[in-house]
Amino acid sequence: MLYRILAIGDVVGEPGLRHLERHLRSLKRLKDIHFTVVNGENAAMTGILPDQVEALYAAGADVVTLGNHTFGKQQIARCLEEDPYLLRPANYTGRAPGRGWGIYECGHIRIGVMSLIGRCGLDFHAENPFTTADKLLKGERPELVLVDFHAEATSEKLALGYYLDGRVSALWGTHTHVPTADEQVLPGGTGYITDLGMTGPARSVLGIAPRQSIETFLGGLPGRYQPAEGPCKMEGAVFTLDSESGKCTAVERIAVE
Repeated sequence: MLYRILAIGDVVGEPGLRHLERHLRSLKRLKDIHFTVVNGENAAMTGILPDQVEALYAAGADVVTLGNHTFGKQQIARCLEEDPYLLRPANYTGRAPGRGWGIYECGHIRIGVMSLIGRCGLDFHAENPFTTADKLLKGERPELVLVDFHAEATSEKLALGYYLDGRVSALWGTHTHVPTADEQVLPGGTGYITDLGMTGPARSVLGIAPRQSIETFLGGLPGRYQPAEGPCKMEGAVFTLDSESGKCTAVERIAVE
């Protein structure tokens, strides 16, 4: 059977969250989606609050992944321990609360979701994402395996995609907030895209008010980041996966304004 998996790029601020709440369920109906993963680490700009996690579930997310801003809001620490559908990067230090791998029932199959963070340009004392993935894949293997790789460098994302090709069903990149035009099925059958993009203000610098970002590059003091005003967009990708082989048959970029 073919399963259609929707992956949504980083939700930025309350404007991004409201846009997702308005459009996610209708997009799922339009694309006949079976399972949805949303990266929510920027819902509170730097981090996510417990009520925002619940809002993402209510909007239609099955699993929420995080990244380098996982602990931007300390209130989330308890949720990470108690909520099996909320994932922080699995290669964070073992002292960090929470988990980065979960297996979930979806109809007649199980779907595994793995959250990883890159190390190129992201200094979070993380363990090697390549060897972390190896360890997790040695355990219980569900029919489909999805990977959200939250990383800065396109080279690191591509390298992990080829490294896991044929061993996971789909791997997508998050973090840089700009969608890439390289959606593809890798030679071993893994669906791949370097970055999904983001869900947030369209006329912005990665979701932030342009004047604040410009001030940073001019050497000034931009202050606490604020989301830009104006219309929003929701970006991501749909992966069509064969539950019998665990392989991807198609990848489609999506954008909803």
